[in-house]
Amino acid sequence: MASQEIENLAAALARLPGLGPRSARRAVLWLVKHRETALKQVLDALGAVRDKLVECETCGNVDTQNPCTVCADPRRDTKAICVVEDVADLWALDRARLFTGKYHVLGGRLSALDGVRPEDLAIDSLLGRVEAGGVDEVVLAMNATLEGQTTAHYIAERLEGHPVRITQLAHGLPVGGELDYLDEGTLAQALRARRPLG
Repeated sequence: MASQEIENLAAALARLPGLGPRSARRAVLWLVKHRETALKQVLDALGAVRDKLVECETCGNVDTQNPCTVCADPRRDTKAICVVEDVADLWALDRARLFTGKYHVLGGRLSALDGVRPEDLAIDSLLGRVEAGGVDEVVLAMNATLEGQTTAHYIAERLEGHPVRITQLAHGLPVGGELDYLDEGTLAQALRARRPLG
């Protein structure tokens, strides 16, 4: 057995998605074994992110600058906004490098069971971005779940009357699937085959 501090580190790592107690212990052992090189780098990187982490006031992305690197990129197409539920979805789509527009993070999805209402999500700020002008297309990239599709339809209804084309990802995504778990090929297919909603 290890000291309480090492056990606490393993327990903290085990709370991360994808890491269970055994994987966390292996990670701790590796960090301890490579403490002279890797441990310092990990601690420095965590410290830098902790001190600079902010939420982008434009899109809701999490970054170390505001506006985030996506919103600040002048090569991005400002006429298209891809709406996602969470930051993990934004990162998954952007990793595929197929969508060249801007993003908008809702911060969740509508759910009567969980008590998540429209005012709990960043829907009004999305409408504000569209109403400010210059947006031709809104891509609704909600997860292929009941709540995700409910959220997409609600946003489409709120966007009616605005001069924008509303599209959603193609239904090649698995039902119940979450974007941040899909491979780039599946995401590429879904983005290429997006279609108008309604």
